Amino acid sequence: MKNFTSDSLRETYLSFFESKGHKRIPSASLIPENDPTVLFTTAGMHPLVPYLLGEKHPAGVRLTDVQKCVRTGDIDEVGDDKHCTFFEMLGNWSLGDYFKKEMIPWSFEFLTSEKYLGIPVDELAVSVFEGDDAVPRDSEAAELWEKCGVKKENIYFLPRSANWWGPAGLTGPCGPDTEMHIIRKPKCSPGCNPSCDCGAFMEIWNDVFMQYNKNEQGGYEPLKQKNVDTGMGLERTLCIMTGAKTVYDTDLFADAIALLDELTGKHYQDDAETTKAYRIVLDHTRTATFLLGDTKGIVPSNTDQGYVLRRLIRRAVRFGRKINLPEGGLKKLAMVFVEKYKDVYPELKENEQKIVTELTAEEEKFSKTLEGGLKEFNKVITHIQGNVFPGKTAFRLYDTYGFPVEITEELAKEQGFTVDKEGYENAFKEHQAKSHAGSEQKFACGLADHKEETTRLHTATHLLHAALKKVLSDDVQQKGSNITEERLRFDFNFPRPMTQEEIKAVEDMVNDVIAKDIPVVMKEMSVDEAKAEGYLGLFSSKYGDVVKTYSIGDFSKEICGGPHAARTGELGKFKIVKEQSSSAGIRRIKAVLEKQ
Repeated sequence: MKNFTSDSLRETYLSFFESKGHKRIPSASLIPENDPTVLFTTAGMHPLVPYLLGEKHPAGVRLTDVQKCVRTGDIDEVGDDKHCTFFEMLGNWSLGDYFKKEMIPWSFEFLTSEKYLGIPVDELAVSVFEGDDAVPRDSEAAELWEKCGVKKENIYFLPRSANWWGPAGLTGPCGPDTEMHIIRKPKCSPGCNPSCDCGAFMEIWNDVFMQYNKNEQGGYEPLKQKNVDTGMGLERTLCIMTGAKTVYDTDLFADAIALLDELTGKHYQDDAETTKAYRIVLDHTRTATFLLGDTKGIVPSNTDQGYVLRRLIRRAVRFGRKINLPEGGLKKLAMVFVEKYKDVYPELKENEQKIVTELTAEEEKFSKTLEGGLKEFNKVITHIQGNVFPGKTAFRLYDTYGFPVEITEELAKEQGFTVDKEGYENAFKEHQAKSHAGSEQKFACGLADHKEETTRLHTATHLLHAALKKVLSDDVQQKGSNITEERLRFDFNFPRPMTQEEIKAVEDMVNDVIAKDIPVVMKEMSVDEAKAEGYLGLFSSKYGDVVKTYSIGDFSKEICGGPHAARTGELGKFKIVKEQSSSAGIRRIKAVLEKQ
Protein backbone atom coordinates (compact mmCIF):
# COMPACT_ATOMS: atom_id res chain seq x y z
CA MET A 1 0.00 0.00 0.00
CA LYS A 2 1.16 3.53 -0.77
CA ASN A 3 1.37 5.98 2.07
CA PHE A 4 -1.40 8.29 0.83
CA THR A 5 -3.06 11.03 2.84
CA SER A 6 -6.24 12.80 1.78
CA ASP A 7 -4.18 15.82 0.69
CA SER A 8 -1.67 13.79 -1.32
CA LEU A 9 -4.43 11.76 -3.01
CA ARG A 10 -6.25 14.90 -4.14
CA GLU A 11 -3.05 16.44 -5.45
CA THR A 12 -1.94 13.23 -7.20
CA TYR A 13 -5.24 13.02 -9.07
CA LEU A 14 -5.40 16.67 -10.10
CA SER A 15 -1.74 16.78 -11.12
CA PHE A 16 -2.16 13.66 -13.26
CA PHE A 17 -4.95 15.22 -15.29
CA GLU A 18 -3.17 18.55 -15.49
CA SER A 19 -0.37 16.61 -17.18
CA LYS A 20 -2.98 15.47 -19.73
CA GLY A 21 -3.94 19.04 -20.61
CA HIS A 22 -6.78 19.55 -18.14
CA LYS A 23 -7.51 22.84 -16.41
CA ARG A 24 -7.93 22.57 -12.64
CA ILE A 25 -11.20 24.21 -11.52
CA PRO A 26 -12.40 24.73 -7.92
CA SER A 27 -15.34 23.00 -6.30
CA ALA A 28 -18.73 24.59 -6.83
CA SER A 29 -21.16 25.34 -4.01
CA LEU A 30 -23.06 22.57 -2.24
CA ILE A 31 -26.27 24.33 -3.34
CA PRO A 32 -26.83 23.51 -7.03
CA GLU A 33 -27.80 26.28 -9.42
CA ASN A 34 -28.65 24.15 -12.42
CA ASP A 35 -30.66 21.23 -11.04
CA PRO A 36 -34.04 21.95 -9.42
CA THR A 37 -34.61 18.28 -8.56
CA VAL A 38 -32.19 18.10 -5.60
CA LEU A 39 -31.47 20.22 -2.55
CA PHE A 40 -27.71 19.66 -2.60
CA THR A 41 -24.92 18.99 -5.06
CA THR A 42 -24.85 15.19 -4.96
CA ALA A 43 -22.36 14.49 -7.75
CA GLY A 44 -19.50 16.14 -9.57
CA MET A 45 -21.57 16.59 -12.73
CA HIS A 46 -24.26 18.88 -11.24
CA PRO A 47 -22.34 22.18 -11.55
CA LEU A 48 -21.26 21.28 -15.10
CA VAL A 49 -24.64 20.34 -16.59
CA PRO A 50 -24.88 23.45 -18.85
CA TYR A 51 -21.44 22.68 -20.29
CA LEU A 52 -22.22 18.99 -20.80
CA LEU A 53 -25.25 20.21 -22.78
CA GLY A 54 -23.08 22.33 -25.06
CA GLU A 55 -22.50 25.69 -23.38
CA LYS A 56 -18.87 26.83 -23.60
CA HIS A 57 -16.93 26.59 -20.32
CA PRO A 58 -14.56 29.54 -19.76
CA ALA A 59 -11.75 27.20 -18.69
CA GLY A 60 -11.91 25.13 -21.87
CA VAL A 61 -12.90 21.59 -22.88
CA ARG A 62 -10.65 19.58 -20.52
CA LEU A 63 -11.39 20.07 -16.83
CA THR A 64 -10.47 18.39 -13.55
CA ASP A 65 -11.72 19.08 -10.03
CA VAL A 66 -12.53 17.85 -6.55
CA GLN A 67 -16.22 18.52 -5.94
CA LYS A 68 -17.68 18.62 -2.44
CA CYS A 69 -20.98 16.72 -2.28
CA VAL A 70 -23.78 16.02 0.19
CA ARG A 71 -26.22 13.11 0.02
CA THR A 72 -28.85 12.88 2.75
CA GLY A 73 -31.02 9.97 1.62
CA ASP A 74 -29.25 7.64 4.05
CA ILE A 75 -28.99 9.86 7.15
CA ASP A 76 -30.49 7.10 9.29
CA GLU A 77 -27.76 4.70 8.14
CA VAL A 78 -24.87 6.95 9.23
CA GLY A 79 -23.06 5.30 12.09
CA ASP A 80 -22.27 2.09 10.23
CA ASP A 81 -19.05 1.25 8.33
CA LYS A 82 -20.15 2.70 4.98
CA HIS A 83 -22.40 5.75 5.04
CA CYS A 84 -21.42 9.44 5.15
CA THR A 85 -23.52 12.48 4.27
CA PHE A 86 -20.56 14.59 3.06
CA PHE A 87 -17.98 13.31 0.60
CA GLU A 88 -15.55 14.55 -2.05
CA MET A 89 -15.64 13.42 -5.68
CA LEU A 90 -12.51 13.47 -7.81
CA GLY A 91 -13.42 14.05 -11.44
CA ASN A 92 -12.20 14.88 -14.92
CA TRP A 93 -14.25 16.05 -17.86
CA SER A 94 -14.10 16.16 -21.62
CA LEU A 95 -16.59 18.62 -23.10
CA GLY A 96 -16.74 17.39 -26.69
CA ASP A 97 -12.98 16.75 -26.83
CA TYR A 98 -11.38 13.34 -26.13
CA PHE A 99 -13.37 10.13 -25.68
CA LYS A 100 -12.90 6.42 -24.94
CA LYS A 101 -9.59 5.78 -26.71
CA GLU A 102 -7.93 8.46 -24.55
CA MET A 103 -9.86 8.08 -21.28
CA ILE A 104 -9.53 4.33 -20.79
CA PRO A 105 -5.71 4.24 -21.18
CA TRP A 106 -5.46 7.25 -18.85
CA SER A 107 -7.63 5.47 -16.28
CA PHE A 108 -5.45 2.37 -16.56
CA GLU A 109 -2.28 4.44 -16.19
CA PHE A 110 -3.51 6.30 -13.10
CA LEU A 111 -4.70 3.12 -11.42
CA THR A 112 -1.73 0.85 -12.15
CA SER A 113 1.37 3.02 -12.62
CA GLU A 114 3.75 3.03 -9.66
CA LYS A 115 3.97 6.78 -10.17
CA TYR A 116 0.29 7.08 -9.20
CA LEU A 117 -1.91 4.52 -7.38
CA GLY A 118 0.22 1.49 -8.25
CA ILE A 119 -2.58 -1.11 -8.10
CA PRO A 120 -1.37 -4.48 -9.50
CA VAL A 121 -3.05 -5.26 -12.83
CA ASP A 122 -4.07 -8.70 -11.54
CA GLU A 123 -6.14 -6.98 -8.83
CA LEU A 124 -8.07 -4.83 -11.32
CA ALA A 125 -11.45 -5.80 -12.80
CA VAL A 126 -13.64 -3.68 -15.07
CA SER A 127 -17.25 -3.82 -16.22
CA VAL A 128 -18.71 -2.47 -19.47
CA PHE A 129 -22.20 -2.22 -20.98
CA GLU A 130 -23.40 -5.54 -22.44
CA GLY A 131 -25.88 -3.89 -24.83
CA ASP A 132 -29.61 -4.42 -25.34
CA ASP A 133 -32.31 -3.94 -27.96
CA ALA A 134 -31.96 -0.15 -27.84
CA VAL A 135 -28.17 0.35 -27.72
CA PRO A 136 -25.38 -1.99 -28.90
CA ARG A 137 -22.75 -3.64 -26.68
CA ASP A 138 -19.80 -1.39 -25.80
CA SER A 139 -17.18 -3.65 -27.40
CA GLU A 140 -14.87 -0.67 -27.97
CA ALA A 141 -14.42 -0.11 -24.24
CA ALA A 142 -13.75 -3.80 -23.59
CA GLU A 143 -11.16 -3.95 -26.39
CA LEU A 144 -9.40 -0.85 -25.07
CA TRP A 145 -9.17 -2.35 -21.55
CA GLU A 146 -7.77 -5.60 -22.91
CA LYS A 147 -5.26 -3.69 -25.01
CA CYS A 148 -4.13 -1.83 -21.87
CA GLY A 149 -3.38 -5.11 -20.14
CA VAL A 150 -6.50 -6.05 -18.15
CA LYS A 151 -7.01 -9.81 -18.25
CA LYS A 152 -9.91 -10.87 -20.47
CA GLU A 153 -11.42 -12.90 -17.61
CA ASN A 154 -11.49 -9.70 -15.51
CA ILE A 155 -13.56 -7.78 -18.09
CA TYR A 156 -17.29 -8.18 -17.40
CA PHE A 157 -20.20 -7.27 -19.69
CA LEU A 158 -23.09 -6.14 -17.45
CA PRO A 159 -26.65 -4.91 -18.16
CA ARG A 160 -28.09 -1.42 -18.22
CA SER A 161 -28.80 -1.54 -14.48
CA ALA A 162 -25.06 -1.74 -13.78
CA ASN A 163 -23.30 0.05 -16.64
CA TRP A 164 -25.55 2.71 -18.10
CA TRP A 165 -25.78 6.41 -17.21
CA GLY A 166 -29.27 7.68 -17.95
CA PRO A 167 -30.35 11.26 -18.71
CA ALA A 168 -31.05 13.68 -15.87
CA GLY A 169 -34.71 13.75 -16.91
CA LEU A 170 -36.86 11.73 -19.31
CA THR A 171 -34.75 12.91 -22.25
CA GLY A 172 -31.22 14.18 -22.80
CA PRO A 173 -27.55 13.10 -22.88
CA CYS A 174 -26.79 9.56 -21.72
CA GLY A 175 -24.57 6.63 -22.48
CA PRO A 176 -22.66 3.57 -21.32
CA ASP A 177 -20.14 3.70 -18.52
CA THR A 178 -17.21 1.55 -17.52
CA GLU A 179 -16.58 0.87 -13.86
CA MET A 180 -13.24 -0.08 -12.31
CA HIS A 181 -13.11 -2.45 -9.36
CA ILE A 182 -10.51 -3.78 -6.96
CA ILE A 183 -10.52 -7.57 -6.61
CA ARG A 184 -10.50 -8.07 -2.83
CA LYS A 185 -10.99 -11.84 -2.49
CA PRO A 186 -11.93 -14.93 -4.55
CA LYS A 187 -15.32 -14.96 -6.24
CA CYS A 188 -18.17 -16.56 -4.35
CA SER A 189 -19.26 -18.60 -7.38
CA PRO A 190 -18.41 -19.03 -11.09
CA GLY A 191 -21.13 -16.50 -11.96
CA CYS A 192 -19.88 -13.88 -9.49
CA ASN A 193 -19.18 -10.47 -11.04
CA PRO A 194 -18.71 -6.86 -9.89
CA SER A 195 -22.47 -6.44 -9.33
CA CYS A 196 -22.43 -9.24 -6.72
CA ASP A 197 -22.63 -8.08 -3.10
CA CYS A 198 -20.39 -10.81 -1.68
CA GLY A 199 -17.50 -8.38 -1.24
CA ALA A 200 -15.20 -9.89 -3.86
CA PHE A 201 -15.16 -6.60 -5.79
CA MET A 202 -15.04 -2.95 -4.68
CA GLU A 203 -15.70 -0.14 -7.16
CA ILE A 204 -13.04 2.56 -7.20
CA TRP A 205 -13.79 4.66 -10.32
CA ASN A 206 -16.43 5.24 -12.97
CA ASP A 207 -15.99 6.64 -16.49
CA VAL A 208 -19.26 7.77 -18.12
CA PHE A 209 -19.30 8.12 -21.91
CA MET A 210 -22.13 10.46 -22.93
CA GLN A 211 -22.55 9.50 -26.57
CA TYR A 212 -26.32 9.30 -27.06
CA ASN A 213 -29.30 11.59 -26.78
CA LYS A 214 -32.55 10.00 -25.62
CA ASN A 215 -35.32 11.68 -27.61
CA GLU A 216 -38.97 12.26 -26.73
CA GLN A 217 -39.97 9.08 -28.54
CA GLY A 218 -37.69 7.04 -26.26
CA GLY A 219 -35.16 6.35 -28.98
CA TYR A 220 -31.40 6.92 -28.88
CA GLU A 221 -29.51 9.02 -31.41
CA PRO A 222 -25.79 9.88 -31.55
CA LEU A 223 -24.95 12.98 -29.51
CA LYS A 224 -23.39 15.89 -31.38
CA GLN A 225 -21.13 16.74 -28.45
CA LYS A 226 -19.74 13.55 -26.91
CA ASN A 227 -18.59 14.03 -23.32
CA VAL A 228 -16.60 12.13 -20.73
CA ASP A 229 -17.71 12.45 -17.09
CA THR A 230 -15.77 10.55 -14.43
CA GLY A 231 -16.08 10.13 -10.69
CA MET A 232 -13.71 8.69 -8.08
CA GLY A 233 -14.79 8.98 -4.45
CA LEU A 234 -11.92 10.41 -2.41
CA GLU A 235 -12.92 8.73 0.85
CA ARG A 236 -13.41 5.26 -0.63
CA THR A 237 -10.18 5.45 -2.63
CA LEU A 238 -8.30 6.65 0.45
CA CYS A 239 -9.57 3.61 2.38
CA ILE A 240 -8.49 1.27 -0.41
CA MET A 241 -5.04 2.82 -0.73
CA THR A 242 -4.29 2.94 3.00
CA GLY A 243 -5.94 -0.30 4.05
CA ALA A 244 -8.32 1.56 6.37
CA LYS A 245 -11.50 -0.33 7.26
CA THR A 246 -13.70 2.80 7.14
CA VAL A 247 -13.34 6.48 6.30
CA TYR A 248 -13.34 7.18 10.05
CA ASP A 249 -10.03 5.31 10.26
CA THR A 250 -8.28 7.74 7.86
CA ASP A 251 -6.52 11.05 8.45
CA LEU A 252 -9.76 12.89 7.59
CA PHE A 253 -11.13 12.12 11.07
CA ALA A 254 -8.03 11.42 13.18
CA ASP A 255 -7.82 14.86 14.85
CA ALA A 256 -11.59 15.03 15.34
CA ILE A 257 -11.67 11.62 17.06
CA ALA A 258 -8.80 12.68 19.32
CA LEU A 259 -10.79 15.76 20.34
CA LEU A 260 -13.91 13.71 21.09
CA ASP A 261 -11.82 11.36 23.25
CA GLU A 262 -10.56 14.39 25.17
CA LEU A 263 -13.96 16.06 25.56
CA THR A 264 -15.94 12.95 26.51
CA GLY A 265 -13.42 10.84 28.40
CA LYS A 266 -14.39 7.94 26.17
CA HIS A 267 -12.67 6.18 23.27
CA TYR A 268 -13.90 5.73 19.71
CA GLN A 269 -13.91 1.92 19.87
CA ASP A 270 -15.02 1.40 23.49
CA ASP A 271 -18.09 -0.54 22.32
CA ALA A 272 -20.48 -0.73 19.37
CA GLU A 273 -22.88 1.94 20.68
CA THR A 274 -20.06 4.38 21.42
CA THR A 275 -18.54 3.83 17.98
CA LYS A 276 -21.91 4.48 16.32
CA ALA A 277 -22.46 7.67 18.34
CA TYR A 278 -18.94 8.90 17.54
CA ARG A 279 -19.49 8.36 13.82
CA ILE A 280 -22.84 10.17 13.80
CA VAL A 281 -21.41 13.16 15.68
CA LEU A 282 -18.33 13.24 13.44
CA ASP A 283 -20.19 12.90 10.15
CA HIS A 284 -23.04 15.28 10.93
CA THR A 285 -20.76 17.97 12.39
CA ARG A 286 -18.45 17.77 9.37
CA THR A 287 -21.41 18.10 6.98
CA ALA A 288 -22.93 20.95 9.02
CA THR A 289 -19.57 22.72 8.95
CA PHE A 290 -19.49 22.57 5.16
CA LEU A 291 -23.12 23.67 4.79
CA LEU A 292 -22.69 26.58 7.19
CA GLY A 293 -19.37 27.52 5.61
CA ASP A 294 -20.73 27.44 2.06
CA THR A 295 -20.69 30.53 -0.12
CA LYS A 296 -24.49 30.63 -0.33
CA GLY A 297 -25.43 31.49 3.23
CA ILE A 298 -27.17 28.32 4.40
CA VAL A 299 -28.47 28.45 7.97
CA PRO A 300 -30.71 26.13 10.02
CA SER A 301 -34.42 26.61 9.28
CA ASN A 302 -37.67 24.69 8.93
CA THR A 303 -37.61 24.38 5.12
CA ASP A 304 -35.48 23.03 2.29
CA GLN A 305 -31.71 22.91 2.82
CA GLY A 306 -32.04 24.62 6.18
CA TYR A 307 -34.27 21.85 7.48
CA VAL A 308 -31.74 19.18 6.55
CA LEU A 309 -28.98 21.20 8.20
CA ARG A 310 -31.07 21.59 11.37
CA ARG A 311 -31.79 17.86 11.42
CA LEU A 312 -28.08 17.03 11.11
CA ILE A 313 -27.13 19.37 13.96
CA ARG A 314 -29.90 18.15 16.26
CA ARG A 315 -29.05 14.52 15.57
CA ALA A 316 -25.41 15.30 16.38
CA VAL A 317 -26.50 16.93 19.65
CA ARG A 318 -28.62 13.91 20.63
CA PHE A 319 -25.88 11.37 19.96
CA GLY A 320 -23.31 13.71 21.50
CA ARG A 321 -25.23 13.50 24.77
CA LYS A 322 -24.99 9.69 24.59
CA ILE A 323 -21.19 9.93 24.77
CA ASN A 324 -21.21 12.77 27.35
CA LEU A 325 -20.14 15.46 24.87
CA PRO A 326 -20.42 18.73 26.82
CA GLU A 327 -22.48 21.59 25.47
CA GLY A 328 -20.34 23.66 23.11
CA GLY A 329 -18.55 20.55 21.91
CA LEU A 330 -19.91 20.75 18.35
CA LYS A 331 -18.32 24.13 17.64
CA LYS A 332 -14.96 22.86 18.91
CA LEU A 333 -15.29 19.84 16.65
CA ALA A 334 -16.25 22.08 13.72
CA MET A 335 -13.06 24.09 14.18
CA VAL A 336 -11.04 20.89 13.81
CA PHE A 337 -12.71 20.31 10.44
CA VAL A 338 -12.15 23.92 9.38
CA GLU A 339 -8.45 23.50 10.14
CA LYS A 340 -8.33 20.16 8.30
CA TYR A 341 -9.96 21.41 5.10
CA LYS A 342 -9.14 25.15 5.02
CA ASP A 343 -6.43 24.87 2.37
CA VAL A 344 -8.68 22.91 0.01
CA TYR A 345 -11.88 24.84 0.71
CA PRO A 346 -10.87 28.36 1.88
CA GLU A 347 -14.51 29.40 2.28
CA LEU A 348 -14.57 27.45 5.54
CA LYS A 349 -11.94 29.70 7.09
CA GLU A 350 -13.59 32.80 5.61
CA ASN A 351 -16.92 31.81 7.20
CA GLU A 352 -15.46 30.48 10.45
CA GLN A 353 -17.32 32.93 12.67
CA LYS A 354 -20.63 32.15 11.02
CA ILE A 355 -20.03 28.41 11.54
CA VAL A 356 -19.33 28.97 15.25
CA THR A 357 -22.29 31.33 15.74
CA GLU A 358 -24.90 29.19 14.00
CA LEU A 359 -23.72 25.89 15.50
CA THR A 360 -23.67 27.41 18.99
CA ALA A 361 -27.14 28.91 18.60
CA GLU A 362 -28.69 25.72 17.23
CA GLU A 363 -27.01 23.51 19.84
CA GLU A 364 -28.15 25.77 22.70
CA LYS A 365 -31.67 26.00 21.29
CA PHE A 366 -32.08 22.25 20.94
CA SER A 367 -30.31 21.37 24.18
CA LYS A 368 -32.93 23.36 26.11
CA THR A 369 -35.76 21.27 24.68
CA LEU A 370 -33.98 17.93 24.40
CA GLU A 371 -34.27 16.98 28.04
CA GLY A 372 -37.95 17.92 28.27
CA GLY A 373 -38.74 16.19 24.99
CA LEU A 374 -37.00 13.00 26.06
CA LYS A 375 -38.93 12.99 29.34
CA GLU A 376 -42.20 13.42 27.46
CA PHE A 377 -41.30 10.70 24.97
CA ASN A 378 -40.38 8.23 27.74
CA LYS A 379 -43.57 9.06 29.64
CA VAL A 380 -45.80 8.50 26.59
CA ILE A 381 -44.15 5.31 25.38
CA THR A 382 -44.79 3.48 28.68
CA HIS A 383 -48.54 3.83 28.15
CA ILE A 384 -48.73 2.75 24.49
CA GLN A 385 -50.62 -0.45 23.76
CA GLY A 386 -48.94 -2.42 20.97
CA ASN A 387 -45.83 -1.25 19.18
CA VAL A 388 -47.03 1.77 17.15
CA PHE A 389 -46.21 5.26 18.39
CA PRO A 390 -49.21 7.57 17.67
CA GLY A 391 -48.75 10.07 14.86
CA LYS A 392 -50.53 12.85 16.76
CA THR A 393 -48.13 12.41 19.67
CA ALA A 394 -45.15 12.48 17.28
CA PHE A 395 -46.45 15.79 15.91
CA ARG A 396 -46.91 17.16 19.43
CA LEU A 397 -43.24 16.36 20.17
CA TYR A 398 -42.32 18.29 17.03
CA ASP A 399 -44.64 21.21 17.68
CA THR A 400 -43.84 21.54 21.41
CA TYR A 401 -40.26 20.34 21.75
CA GLY A 402 -38.85 20.91 18.28
CA PHE A 403 -38.29 17.18 17.72
CA PRO A 404 -38.10 16.42 13.98
CA VAL A 405 -40.20 13.33 13.35
CA GLU A 406 -37.01 11.55 12.28
CA ILE A 407 -35.65 11.82 15.85
CA THR A 408 -38.90 10.48 17.26
CA GLU A 409 -38.67 7.59 14.78
CA GLU A 410 -35.12 6.84 15.91
CA LEU A 411 -36.07 6.94 19.58
CA ALA A 412 -39.07 4.70 18.92
CA LYS A 413 -37.03 2.23 16.86
CA GLU A 414 -34.49 1.90 19.68
CA GLN A 415 -37.32 0.62 21.88
CA GLY A 416 -38.98 -1.62 19.30
CA PHE A 417 -41.71 0.78 18.12
CA THR A 418 -42.67 2.23 14.74
CA VAL A 419 -44.20 5.69 14.27
CA ASP A 420 -47.58 6.16 12.62
CA LYS A 421 -46.28 8.41 9.82
CA GLU A 422 -49.69 8.78 8.19
CA GLY A 423 -51.13 10.02 11.48
CA TYR A 424 -48.20 12.42 11.84
CA GLU A 425 -48.72 13.80 8.32
CA ASN A 426 -52.44 14.27 8.93
CA ALA A 427 -51.76 16.13 12.18
CA PHE A 428 -49.20 18.29 10.41
CA LYS A 429 -51.64 19.14 7.59
CA GLU A 430 -54.36 19.93 10.10
CA HIS A 431 -51.98 22.31 11.87
CA GLN A 432 -51.07 23.97 8.55
CA ALA A 433 -54.70 24.49 7.65
CA LYS A 434 -55.39 26.11 11.01
CA SER A 435 -52.45 28.46 10.75
CA HIS A 436 -52.96 29.14 7.01
CA ALA A 437 -49.39 28.06 6.41
CA GLY A 438 -49.45 26.15 3.15
CA SER A 439 -46.29 24.47 2.14
CA GLU A 440 -44.40 25.91 -0.77
CA GLN A 441 -43.09 23.67 -3.53
CA LYS A 442 -39.44 22.94 -2.89
CA PHE A 443 -36.76 23.66 -5.41
CA ALA A 444 -33.04 23.94 -5.10
CA CYS A 445 -31.53 27.34 -5.84
CA GLY A 446 -30.94 28.26 -9.48
CA LEU A 447 -32.69 27.80 -12.80
CA ALA A 448 -35.24 25.05 -13.18
CA ASP A 449 -34.55 24.94 -16.93
CA HIS A 450 -33.30 27.10 -19.80
CA LYS A 451 -36.69 27.93 -21.33
CA GLU A 452 -37.26 31.40 -22.75
CA GLU A 453 -39.48 32.46 -19.83
CA THR A 454 -36.95 31.18 -17.28
CA THR A 455 -34.14 32.97 -19.11
CA ARG A 456 -36.02 36.29 -19.00
CA LEU A 457 -36.65 35.90 -15.27
CA HIS A 458 -32.96 35.10 -14.75
CA THR A 459 -32.05 38.36 -16.48
CA ALA A 460 -34.61 40.17 -14.30
CA THR A 461 -32.87 38.71 -11.24
CA HIS A 462 -29.72 40.64 -12.17
CA LEU A 463 -31.75 43.84 -12.37
CA LEU A 464 -33.45 43.08 -9.04
CA HIS A 465 -30.09 42.51 -7.34
CA ALA A 466 -28.71 45.79 -8.62
CA ALA A 467 -31.86 47.71 -7.65
CA LEU A 468 -31.83 46.30 -4.10
CA LYS A 469 -28.24 47.47 -3.64
CA LYS A 470 -29.20 50.95 -4.85
CA VAL A 471 -32.46 51.26 -2.86
CA LEU A 472 -31.53 49.47 0.39
CA SER A 473 -27.76 49.26 0.84
CA ASP A 474 -24.63 48.47 -1.10
CA ASP A 475 -24.05 45.72 1.49
CA VAL A 476 -26.95 43.70 0.05
CA GLN A 477 -25.70 40.41 -1.39
CA GLN A 478 -27.45 37.53 -3.10
CA LYS A 479 -27.84 34.54 -0.75
CA GLY A 480 -29.59 32.16 -3.12
CA SER A 481 -32.06 32.07 -5.98
CA ASN A 482 -34.56 29.74 -7.61
CA ILE A 483 -36.00 30.55 -11.02
CA THR A 484 -38.74 28.69 -12.87
CA GLU A 485 -40.68 29.70 -15.97
CA GLU A 486 -43.45 31.12 -13.73
CA ARG A 487 -41.52 33.24 -11.22
CA LEU A 488 -38.19 34.12 -9.66
CA ARG A 489 -37.25 33.71 -6.02
CA PHE A 490 -34.33 35.75 -4.68
CA ASP A 491 -32.77 35.60 -1.20
CA PHE A 492 -30.60 38.43 0.12
CA ASN A 493 -29.17 39.65 3.40
CA PHE A 494 -31.13 42.46 5.08
CA PRO A 495 -32.02 42.87 8.76
CA ARG A 496 -35.67 43.94 8.46
CA PRO A 497 -38.77 43.77 6.23
CA MET A 498 -38.79 46.17 3.28
CA THR A 499 -41.30 49.01 3.40
CA GLN A 500 -43.95 49.38 0.70
CA GLU A 501 -42.11 52.49 -0.48
CA GLU A 502 -38.88 50.52 -0.86
CA ILE A 503 -40.63 47.70 -2.72
CA LYS A 504 -42.19 50.19 -5.16
CA ALA A 505 -38.86 51.98 -5.64
CA VAL A 506 -37.18 48.68 -6.58
CA GLU A 507 -40.01 47.79 -8.99
CA ASP A 508 -39.90 51.21 -10.65
CA MET A 509 -36.11 51.10 -11.00
CA VAL A 510 -36.17 47.66 -12.65
CA ASN A 511 -39.03 48.60 -14.99
CA ASP A 512 -37.21 51.79 -15.96
CA VAL A 513 -34.22 49.74 -17.12
CA ILE A 514 -36.54 47.35 -18.97
CA ALA A 515 -38.24 50.27 -20.74
CA LYS A 516 -34.87 51.55 -21.97
CA ASP A 517 -34.34 48.26 -23.89
CA ILE A 518 -30.65 48.05 -22.94
CA PRO A 519 -28.51 45.31 -24.56
CA VAL A 520 -27.24 42.52 -22.27
CA VAL A 521 -23.53 42.25 -23.08
CA MET A 522 -21.45 39.13 -22.36
CA LYS A 523 -17.63 39.25 -22.16
CA GLU A 524 -15.10 36.64 -21.06
CA MET A 525 -12.21 37.84 -18.91
CA SER A 526 -10.03 36.81 -16.01
CA VAL A 527 -11.37 36.94 -12.47
CA ASP A 528 -8.95 39.76 -11.62
CA GLU A 529 -10.07 41.77 -14.64
CA ALA A 530 -13.72 41.24 -13.74
CA LYS A 531 -13.16 42.42 -10.18
CA ALA A 532 -11.15 45.42 -11.36
CA GLU A 533 -14.00 46.44 -13.65
CA GLY A 534 -16.52 46.20 -10.80
CA TYR A 535 -18.33 42.98 -11.65
CA LEU A 536 -20.05 41.23 -8.76
CA GLY A 537 -18.56 37.78 -8.30
CA LEU A 538 -20.77 36.10 -5.72
CA PHE A 539 -20.38 32.60 -7.11
CA SER A 540 -17.31 33.09 -9.28
CA SER A 541 -15.21 30.43 -7.54
CA LYS A 542 -16.79 27.65 -9.59
CA TYR A 543 -15.80 29.06 -12.97
CA GLY A 544 -12.00 29.00 -12.76
CA ASP A 545 -9.55 31.65 -13.92
CA VAL A 546 -11.63 32.83 -16.91
CA VAL A 547 -15.22 33.88 -16.28
CA LYS A 548 -18.27 35.05 -18.19
CA THR A 549 -19.45 38.52 -17.30
CA TYR A 550 -22.79 40.13 -18.11
CA SER A 551 -23.37 43.87 -18.09
CA ILE A 552 -26.61 45.80 -18.55
CA GLY A 553 -25.42 49.31 -19.25
CA ASP A 554 -24.00 50.87 -16.09
CA PHE A 555 -26.88 49.46 -14.04
CA SER A 556 -25.81 45.82 -13.50
CA LYS A 557 -22.46 44.04 -13.82
CA GLU A 558 -22.19 40.41 -12.66
CA ILE A 559 -20.15 37.26 -13.17
CA CYS A 560 -22.60 34.56 -14.20
CA GLY A 561 -22.75 31.33 -16.18
CA GLY A 562 -26.46 31.03 -16.91
CA PRO A 563 -28.53 32.01 -19.98
CA HIS A 564 -29.72 35.61 -20.44
CA ALA A 565 -32.05 37.61 -22.64
CA ALA A 566 -30.43 39.64 -25.41
CA ARG A 567 -32.04 42.96 -24.36
CA THR A 568 -33.99 44.20 -21.35
CA GLY A 569 -36.91 45.17 -23.59
CA GLU A 570 -37.73 41.47 -23.97
CA LEU A 571 -38.57 41.04 -20.30
CA GLY A 572 -42.05 42.51 -19.78
CA LYS A 573 -43.29 44.30 -16.66
CA PHE A 574 -41.48 43.38 -13.42
CA LYS A 575 -43.73 42.86 -10.38
CA ILE A 576 -42.79 41.90 -6.80
CA VAL A 577 -45.56 39.64 -5.47
CA LYS A 578 -44.12 38.88 -2.03
CA GLU A 579 -41.34 40.05 0.33
CA GLN A 580 -40.81 37.92 3.42
CA SER A 581 -38.32 36.44 5.85
CA SER A 582 -36.36 33.39 4.68
CA SER A 583 -34.22 32.86 7.81
CA ALA A 584 -32.40 34.96 10.40
CA GLY A 585 -31.06 38.05 8.63
CA ILE A 586 -32.15 36.80 5.20
CA ARG A 587 -35.11 38.21 3.24
CA ARG A 588 -36.83 36.58 0.27
CA ILE A 589 -38.48 38.23 -2.73
CA LYS A 590 -40.78 36.47 -5.16
CA ALA A 591 -41.43 38.28 -8.42
CA VAL A 592 -42.97 37.73 -11.84
CA LEU A 593 -42.78 39.25 -15.31
CA GLU A 594 -46.14 40.34 -16.69
CA LYS A 595 -46.88 41.00 -20.34
CA GLN A 596 -46.88 44.68 -21.17
